[in-house]
Amino acid sequence: MLAAQLLPQRQDNMAIDQATVKKIASLARIAISEAEAAAMEGELNGILGWVEQLGEVDVTGVEPMTAVIPNRLRLRDDVVDADPLTGGGRRADVLANAPEPQHGFFGVPKVIE
Repeated sequence: MLAAQLLPQRQDNMAIDQATVKKIASLARIAISEAEAAAMEGELNGILGWVEQLGEVDVTGVEPMTAVIPNRLRLRDDVVDADPLTGGGRRADVLANAPEPQHGFFGVPKVIE
């Protein structure tokens, strides 16, 4: 929706002019010179050309995917290790370093009143 507001509305091909490049840079809080705006105009129009080409591809019957290879996460049980050297059960040791522990947790100063 934001792109529709920023980009000029044209029926033929979508194109970006230098004024639009400067507006986008201003919204992104990026300072660019006239020469950089001219260079970005060509680059952004090239990107939009690629996007238009992608829009022409027939994807009927193609399932959406999140990766190009099948990928499964290795899951493990979320348990605290009972080993005192590598796992949990060391709250008292950890809190011994805290300047002001409160109720079994690190005490921190209030930030918002």
